[in-house]
Amino acid sequence: MRIVFANSAWVSAAERLILRGGSWQSVRLRVRYGLIFHPVAGPVLVDTGYTPEALTSERRGRALRLYGALLKPELNAAEQVLPVLGRFGLSPDDIRTVIVTHFHADHISGLSLFRNARFIASDAAWVRAKARKPRQNLRHGVFTELFPTDFEARLDGISAKPRIEPRGDIPGGADLFGDGSMIAVDLPGHADGQFGLLFAGLERPLLYAVDAQWLLKALTENRTPGFPATLIAEDAAAIEPISAMLRRFLGTGGEVMLCHDPAPTSHDLAEAG
Repeated sequence: MRIVFANSAWVSAAERLILRGGSWQSVRLRVRYGLIFHPVAGPVLVDTGYTPEALTSERRGRALRLYGALLKPELNAAEQVLPVLGRFGLSPDDIRTVIVTHFHADHISGLSLFRNARFIASDAAWVRAKARKPRQNLRHGVFTELFPTDFEARLDGISAKPRIEPRGDIPGGADLFGDGSMIAVDLPGHADGQFGLLFAGLERPLLYAVDAQWLLKALTENRTPGFPATLIAEDAAAIEPISAMLRRFLGTGGEVMLCHDPAPTSHDLAEAG
């Protein structure tokens, strides 16, 4: 099973905001999404990263325009999802599965491009998002205009997936394809319903921990940020226990990869080729 991650955009933030005791120097963060070549499911996307639909489309509402103006993401044209698919001889219609780790704009902005795909996501988080008023969803960082109109009809909720139990410091979770190749690991804290992906069958097990932290250094040096970073967390009390779990996984010899960490990894497109 081949695993490739691409960088859809760059976003800058002061290091002190994302690393306890960091400097005020700006850090240029990646906005990753994944393309997995599964032996049975075929090409599978993990999120979509930022796309023009979220940042430059004339169809954007006022709140989404303000969001873009505040964060100022810089789209990475070469690694947008459509040209990356093209590099592998794929079109959007070839994608039958998109795994949606959580519902923030930098993870769902391209969902409407994939008209043939089912969406594996937290059905519980979707129920809560549907029940909220638009202004309440904005407080949770959810822009419902980015969801395809038939998202619910194509939703394949993780609650129905078989569960795999933890093994020591190797986390368990929902077995997405029933073969143990990709396990959805609950990662509460950053966003409602967020889960990461455990690839336990690799020579060095990989846990894609999405937005559990912004910088890997925050985990390895036990420097998870506090205030004001906790203000934008869905469940601030869950962040440190999840970080501790990730540190234990690292201690087993596993690899943790984050959506926004700027350091290249062997799974990134530029490195993997």
